[in-house]
Amino acid sequence: MWYTFLLRKMAKNYYSMEFLFISIFLHILLVKCHNIPMAPALYVFGDSLSDSGNNNFLRTVAKVNYKPYGIDFPFGATGRFTNGKTFVDFIAQSLRLPFPPPYLGLLAENKTKITTGVNYASGSAGILPETGTAMGDNLSFGKQIKYFHDTTLGLKIYKTHAEYSKHLSKSIFFISIGSNDYMANYLQPTMFKTSLIYTPHKFAAHLVDGLKQGLMKLYSLGARKFVVFNISRIGCIPATVYRANPKPSTPCVEEINKLVLLYNTRLPSAIKELEHILVGSTFVLGDAYNLNKTSFQAGFTSVQTPCCKVNANGICIPDSLPCPDSSKYLLYDAFHPTEVVNQASAKDCFYGCFSCKPINIKQLAEKR
Repeated sequence: MWYTFLLRKMAKNYYSMEFLFISIFLHILLVKCHNIPMAPALYVFGDSLSDSGNNNFLRTVAKVNYKPYGIDFPFGATGRFTNGKTFVDFIAQSLRLPFPPPYLGLLAENKTKITTGVNYASGSAGILPETGTAMGDNLSFGKQIKYFHDTTLGLKIYKTHAEYSKHLSKSIFFISIGSNDYMANYLQPTMFKTSLIYTPHKFAAHLVDGLKQGLMKLYSLGARKFVVFNISRIGCIPATVYRANPKPSTPCVEEINKLVLLYNTRLPSAIKELEHILVGSTFVLGDAYNLNKTSFQAGFTSVQTPCCKVNANGICIPDSLPCPDSSKYLLYDAFHPTEVVNQASAKDCFYGCFSCKPINIKQLAEKR
């Protein structure tokens, strides 16, 4: 009988080991699946809300490669206009992709090898080529698209055009631009003539047309999945309120918000038109206007006060001490949100249903 007992024990140990190996294999498989990117790449076009360091390489006062910027970012002051991660950084993380590097920071050989996305956004940039140029050089929307075109021409990793087209068709194209066309153009009549040439309604239409042309160009280069944001309530940011003359009796300069709404109300129909004529395209419309509320509406304890001490241009004074707890502030400087705001906004746009419609970015990435 002893050998019967031994055989049973050996069989029990065998099945226990087999179960253990299966469990380990499934765990490894689950971890690998969890790390697989939801999209092959994230390509970013925009302004300082998305810039991850392009302006470091340009002659402009609109650059922030110094402390206290980046104090909560793993790599310090990289040129991001906030204390930590930007909105698109959080989107990249949610897609399980690395942060898209700034195009101008890439070595020539890397521009032909990188396949997980690139960031072309530039502080002070706008849809119009002249926007923001009073501060120095920037990459306008048109320049950003040109550099993306250069990227597509240079990539040699894909063996066939069909393979590369598939890569682009599944990638996410993020576009958030337009606020500077008001703040650093239309609302500066001593430097730019746009307010003399265009009525508010015609200027909004002019901007939407410019955006549409850029989106159509991206489509012609292979883009199919778009995330396009409208313009936020720039009449509520400290930079606008401080400069208002006369000072507003309300927390925001509502006349400026009304200008922005002329653009925002035109954008949805323009996006629908593009989705209709650009076969195979899918557009997600992001609502920055209702994300960027006053501090009170957003539930933050501080009023519309920057976390850091700002200079005359509205950006943080180099090496100044910021507020002790940026998580209680809506804005880091006089223009840009803190990391905690970026995180909450990105989470809703990626997983939620309030700020990004008709589907969120997760659903866009999963769309076949």
